Amino acid sequence: MSRIALGVVLFLAASAVLSMSDLAQDESQLPADYVPSGATLYRQYCAACHGIDGKGHGPARVALRIPAPDLTTLAKRHGGKFPAVYVTSVLRFGPGVFSHGSAKMPIWGQLFDYYYNPDSSKRRLQNLIDYLSTLQEK
Repeated sequence: MSRIALGVVLFLAASAVLSMSDLAQDESQLPADYVPSGATLYRQYCAACHGIDGKGHGPARVALRIPAPDLTTLAKRHGGKFPAVYVTSVLRFGPGVFSHGSAKMPIWGQLFDYYYNPDSSKRRLQNLIDYLSTLQEK
């Protein structure tokens, strides 16, 4: 079972690297202030673990020591209000939970900061947060 999980993790890591290099090539043709939609960012950075629907059933789930949380219940778990500040913190600094073996959840906010200008980075995070708010259970 651990070999299968390792294989899945290696496959996903290789896929991520390839898609990021494709993204870098594609985005090099775009203006420096280009900001994709929240849905695009979610599919690119989050869906592998959290699933396309946000319920935590992505293909990488089998490789996680602690399952990815259901993102559709964030508001429910925070008193009925979508916790935008909390989500921003998780994206920028990580969740503080060792769910991916020896490493924490990838910290996408830092990746956005590294590759893009600050205004675009803020808009990328905001687009992703806005998209996550639309996934909330009613």
